[in-house]
Amino acid sequence: MPTNPEGIAAATKRRYGTALEVPRGVPNLEALAALNERSVCRRYRPDPVPEEIVRLLCATALAAPTKSDLQQATLVRLADPAKRAAVCALLPGSPWLAQAPELFIFCADGWRLRRIFAKRDKVFPNEHLDAFFNASVDAAIALSAFVAAAELAGLGTCPISQIRDHVSKIDQLLGLPDWVVPVAGLALGYPEQKEPLSARLSLSATVHTDRYDRAAVERELDAYDARRGRDWSGDKVKQYSTVWRADFGAHVRRKRFEVG
Repeated sequence: MPTNPEGIAAATKRRYGTALEVPRGVPNLEALAALNERSVCRRYRPDPVPEEIVRLLCATALAAPTKSDLQQATLVRLADPAKRAAVCALLPGSPWLAQAPELFIFCADGWRLRRIFAKRDKVFPNEHLDAFFNASVDAAIALSAFVAAAELAGLGTCPISQIRDHVSKIDQLLGLPDWVVPVAGLALGYPEQKEPLSARLSLSATVHTDRYDRAAVERELDAYDARRGRDWSGDKVKQYSTVWRADFGAHVRRKRFEVG
């Protein structure tokens, strides 16, 4: 794992196609190197993750930014073997998941905020799409922070969007109240082996200055498949030529979010 500017340059070259110049003396360079080398993990050692570390990772994740201090992210840890097995049974395409020592479900949680209003006999006036969006973004930020913290603690993770394929069953299994919606799962454990580092679209296509640069995106889309070494564009077209989760909006509305 790179722990110096040259190593990070090599990692960014592999990831984005262009090496970044990193000045010496940058604080926490080793942590930045670890995050640039991060890849998903689907093969875990059987070693349990100590409870103290699990709690530390949860605390670190929930220390991440939250919209207007509303704190609308909730983590549900699946410790009951029967519930773990029930979730894994819903995802037969991911047999590796049963071997992960820990499994979390990250939720967009608007229930607490409504309870604050109800306890003060106030009507919540913001039942519209932005309320669901705020809670979902909070959950996504917490998940990202958890992934980064786990990487720095020597653990591996793999986010699992597939739980939304069975969102109603997950909802019932976890006993989620109204205004709480699963966003993604997350497997956690000590890695036996991680997946290879995935190349990403270049920063020219994903980081823009002052205005969106469509020409830069077009150039990168034309070049990216060759750099990736496979037909990424064709794979994504094939993947999303099938309708996925068209019922998710209906579930969100059943949970009493107004999403239009």
